[in-house]
Amino acid sequence: MGTVDEKPACNPEETKELLQRRLQLATFTEIGKALTSSLDLKEVLNIVMDKIRELLRPKNWSLLLLDEETGELKFEIVVGAGSEKIKDLRLKPGEGVAGWVAREKKPLLVADVSKDPRFSKKADEISNFTTQSIICVPLLTKGKCLGVIELINKVEEISYVEDDLLVLTTLADFTAIAIENAISLNKVHELTITDDLTRLYNSRFLHNRLEYEVERAKRFKHELSMIFLDLDYFKNVNDNYGHLAGSKLLREVAKFILGMIRNVDMACRYGGDEFIILMPGTSKKHAVMVAKKLCSVIRDELFLKDEGINIRITGSFGVASFPADADNKDSLIRMADNAMYTVKNRERDGVAEA
Repeated sequence: MGTVDEKPACNPEETKELLQRRLQLATFTEIGKALTSSLDLKEVLNIVMDKIRELLRPKNWSLLLLDEETGELKFEIVVGAGSEKIKDLRLKPGEGVAGWVAREKKPLLVADVSKDPRFSKKADEISNFTTQSIICVPLLTKGKCLGVIELINKVEEISYVEDDLLVLTTLADFTAIAIENAISLNKVHELTITDDLTRLYNSRFLHNRLEYEVERAKRFKHELSMIFLDLDYFKNVNDNYGHLAGSKLLREVAKFILGMIRNVDMACRYGGDEFIILMPGTSKKHAVMVAKKLCSVIRDELFLKDEGINIRITGSFGVASFPADADNKDSLIRMADNAMYTVKNRERDGVAEA
């Protein structure tokens, strides 16, 4: 009678490595499906960071995106101890490990940050956290860096290794493609609802959104207020200094408007030198206060300083509210416009209520 062959004993290390490879493969598959099923940027980023947490087990981790205008890195997602303290921190080009990775477009593993001159203590000092090891990879697409993913300190209190860097680089490749797709979609969407010159919302957006806000105000019995602004003697700016100066002035005024309103308010360029501010859940009394403040700020400001023109300009403001002054979106615009013309036909540089 023959002997039964004995199964070879399993090597615990080989079993552990096999399980880890299976987890990595499953994660890559899941993240690939998830990223191709969504074009919402926030959702994409949260999916990525959640999967990274499961696979690489960092104590702190963050995803930073590159601001194309300033070249700085800004924290889009930051998780872990002290994260609230650094979420508004910005890193200059080349600053710290993340800045170096973004500039050089190369992944980087730092097993001991105390021995690497590229490490910056700025975030640690702000958050009272102690960084020991880092892996950081760039988010690259078509040779362009969109940002970086940075993982700090493994939960197991051991340093990261080259395999971790390889896994994170693979995840970053998925992520960069998904981010580029989401950004492209957002840009297309923005083009349909924003004014090319001022980057405020356009009149198409205003009419669509206003209908929704009126219905919402009806349902919840809220007030909805509108400020209608027309710049005084704007034609003189174009005639005296040219249309380029006039366009720059409109951009500067738009910036002032955005600085004066809340996040829930919506500023639109209605046409020419006319602007509308839509203020959900706002009483006419409060809207009048905002209009008067904006009127004063514009009056006191010197515009076109960079061009050496240094001119002052004023505006005529009209304020109307739903349901006190109007019963639909068109009548709300009309009543605010009429109030503005009351000022325009009187002395200009002032505020009138419907």
